[in-house]
Amino acid sequence: MGERWQDRFRASRISLPSWAREAPDHSMFRGNASGTWEIYTWDRATGEQRQVTKRHHGTTSGTLDPTGTWVWWFGDTDGDEFGTWRRQPFQGGPDTAAVPGLPPSYIGGLALGVSGLALVGRSTDDGFSVHLSRPGTQPRTVYAHRQEGWIADLSHDESLFVIGHSEHGDSRHMAVRVLRLLPDGTAATVADLWDGPGRDLTPVGFAPGGHRVLVLHERHGRVEPLIWDPLTGTEQEIRIDLPGELSAGWTPDGRSLLISQDHRARSRVHRHDPATGATTPLDIPDGLVAAAAARPDGTVEYSWSSSEHPPVVRDTTGATLLAPPGPVAPPSVPVRDVDVPGPGGDIHALVSVPAGAAEPLPTVFMVHGGPQAQDVDAFSAAVSAWVDHGFAVVRVNYRGSSGYGAAWRDAIEGRVGLTELEDIKAVRDWAVASGLADAGRMILEGGSWGGYLTLLGLGVYPEDWSLGIAAMPLADYAASYADQMESLRAFDRSMFGGSPDDVPDLYRRSSPITYVENVTAPVLILAGENDPRCPIRQIDNYIARLTELGKSHEVYRFDAGHGSFVVEELIRHMSAELDFAQRFTAPRREGPSPRTA
Repeated sequence: MGERWQDRFRASRISLPSWAREAPDHSMFRGNASGTWEIYTWDRATGEQRQVTKRHHGTTSGTLDPTGTWVWWFGDTDGDEFGTWRRQPFQGGPDTAAVPGLPPSYIGGLALGVSGLALVGRSTDDGFSVHLSRPGTQPRTVYAHRQEGWIADLSHDESLFVIGHSEHGDSRHMAVRVLRLLPDGTAATVADLWDGPGRDLTPVGFAPGGHRVLVLHERHGRVEPLIWDPLTGTEQEIRIDLPGELSAGWTPDGRSLLISQDHRARSRVHRHDPATGATTPLDIPDGLVAAAAARPDGTVEYSWSSSEHPPVVRDTTGATLLAPPGPVAPPSVPVRDVDVPGPGGDIHALVSVPAGAAEPLPTVFMVHGGPQAQDVDAFSAAVSAWVDHGFAVVRVNYRGSSGYGAAWRDAIEGRVGLTELEDIKAVRDWAVASGLADAGRMILEGGSWGGYLTLLGLGVYPEDWSLGIAAMPLADYAASYADQMESLRAFDRSMFGGSPDDVPDLYRRSSPITYVENVTAPVLILAGENDPRCPIRQIDNYIARLTELGKSHEVYRFDAGHGSFVVEELIRHMSAELDFAQRFTAPRREGPSPRTA
């Protein structure tokens, strides 16, 4: 038995099970009971569960074909996200190449049909493409473009497919296209939907049994759903008087939508009838619904947690749907909300503190990745570990975060990194002024984009931070752009208005390595050797500069990609961070023992 914080990492967890459209008793989920996140099947009729994949670095991308005959999963190499789809019979058997003859790539979506037809999306340095595969035939290219995209769905009659694409040059604000599969194995455009520059459209999927497409749009400054018929051109915007952003999915009968309301770091789920406009909330506690789906019998299954309570998978009857084996994760502390005035408007932040601890406290600013993501009221083993060790934790939904409208998300364009740091600094100054945080024991910590902002913040605002911990960071922007996957290069071009060759001054201004000479705080950097998103060479460039300048720093390297799916490796990461922080900040220990709080 490990320490309390380690028990949270080791507690088994599962994702919300999905199921085969034509065989709803055949389900699939992701779980970490083996110590690594892998793909599992679940036969609801017999109760049998079976582990499908067993790989050193884990497996998280998978799906069932509509008949429930096959489990498809994506096999990369050492966590580098570059690979091919493989498949295995639902009842067990050998793995085989799902689409023989299709070279490796990054994932660009996958759509499967009842007949065995498969449409595979591929992302490579050459851009995005879609490939048609039928049993016994070689795959054929049915769509290709230099700009990025992804395939969202195949209609149930297998005549149409829908993609999101960025042929207009902006991968952060996509357009939607429906194409028809022709008898000769090619495809022809049926209809296009684009709302113009700066407005994203996200295809969700075809209505069950039909050709209408559910799409998420931003026409009114936030994410909302609409139903589009590409054959007639008609559109129905789903206008619901609820705050926040609204995403949606079809129910199995195609008559209703499940609406997910994302508001102030929490979510609510509603059932909506497009014919009548009636919207009915589901009885789910406050917190975060990570995923929800309607079953053919009308019940809704969902995965839920809060900052205080560990994840559970339930349905709307109140029953626990599927419980992972072993002990449940120990609970943690609830989160409180703060709103801090900032240069771009009020900033929403989440604060977690040890129970009964006396302020001011050593404080960790945990910066989320993305940037198009957000911190939420959901269970986090990492947040809880810091709290258990006597630290306050502050998480900031800075400009660039999703969940607060399109303008807030896109406010970082042209001034990447620096805009987010202004918001983090405003909340940092509030934390000190309010008496929550000890100004002499302030840690800036984050992973991925959060790691990037950590390194950038240590150089731009060196006087604000006592310590920095950056996991899988973007450290040298120009070098990162050269080495990373093409989909992220396209993302960068859309934020900066071009490549490093086009606008070198903008990239230089936003690159942590530009400010490395200003860094005064000790720095811990955690880096994956096979990371395709924040490649190792650009991290080594930054580390070399720290060494040349004699800056205090430590490095933790691990054999994986952009993070790890191995539980014990995650514990080692957390241990390295806690050890580093405790050596340099010496948190006070008066009051209740932090490990029993």
